[in-house]
Amino acid sequence: MKPNSYRYLALALSLSACVAAPLHAQTYPSKPVRFIVPFVPGGPTDIQGRMLGDKLAQRLGQQVLVDNRGGAGGNIGMELTAKAPPDGYTIVIATVGTWAVNPHLYKLPFDVLKDFAPIIQISTSPGVLVVHPSVPAKSVKELVALAKARPNELNYGSSGVGGFGHISGELFTLMTNTKMIHVPYKSSAPSLTDVIAGQIQVLFNNAISTVPFVQANRVRALATTGAKRLAVLSELPTIAEAGIAGYENSSWSAVAAPANTPAPIIGRLHKEFTGILADPDIQKRHADVGAQIIGGSPEQFHAYLKAEVDKFGKLVKSAGIKAASGG
Repeated sequence: MKPNSYRYLALALSLSACVAAPLHAQTYPSKPVRFIVPFVPGGPTDIQGRMLGDKLAQRLGQQVLVDNRGGAGGNIGMELTAKAPPDGYTIVIATVGTWAVNPHLYKLPFDVLKDFAPIIQISTSPGVLVVHPSVPAKSVKELVALAKARPNELNYGSSGVGGFGHISGELFTLMTNTKMIHVPYKSSAPSLTDVIAGQIQVLFNNAISTVPFVQANRVRALATTGAKRLAVLSELPTIAEAGIAGYENSSWSAVAAPANTPAPIIGRLHKEFTGILADPDIQKRHADVGAQIIGGSPEQFHAYLKAEVDKFGKLVKSAGIKAASGG
């Protein structure tokens, strides 16, 4: 091939690549989209994922198939996403523990900052500190007194080592100088089931799945974990208001795709999720359980994620949290 021919070939390939991306975006999606939830069914991320997935399917005109891949604190589902083809047909919704805590607990086969293309931060939600009705504590102060009187006798559950409930519990015991036994589960759904059944006594859990059981008097709520009270449980103090000054921990969720997913497709997904979060039905359903919608650009989520990874790295180190402690 002559030198000029090489130049023409290179130019043709370059032009075809420039045209292919917009065409790809215009035809996207042409088949169902897999929406990975890295936890078992029934937990807050699953509830939120299905809620968003239904709306996304309507807006895309394609099926959105929720794929629950629980285990390893969300790492299994995250790895599946990171290694999926970067074509917009696999996305994931995960929480603060999976995004920002797990990198400090596990030797991961992916990098949360490099192997994902951020789409949007969905919401933030404080948790609720609840106990089984048989626990003789009707306030945070009474729970602290009980835990001090019975060290290592009270069990608190969580969605797994490094999950929201675990971090909340570690903060609580550190700040109150108490000792409780951490019982990790594969997701928050079975831990909530077990506190309702009395198999464990205490739970720091996401408001999305817990509020209905508080309202039904299946568990006793003592306080919320955020900086402000929940409107849906306005009578409940925050843990800080209840006497543990400075205590605050909230969960958040966000959606991403594999790294190198074409920018036009990320833009399309971001546009649709932004529209979903502005939907009055979605806003009401989040507000009803005390969750605050965040939204924002992919770049804003990436910057926030980096800050959270740094923050929780310091917390994990200072609290001495180890993955081996929960299996």
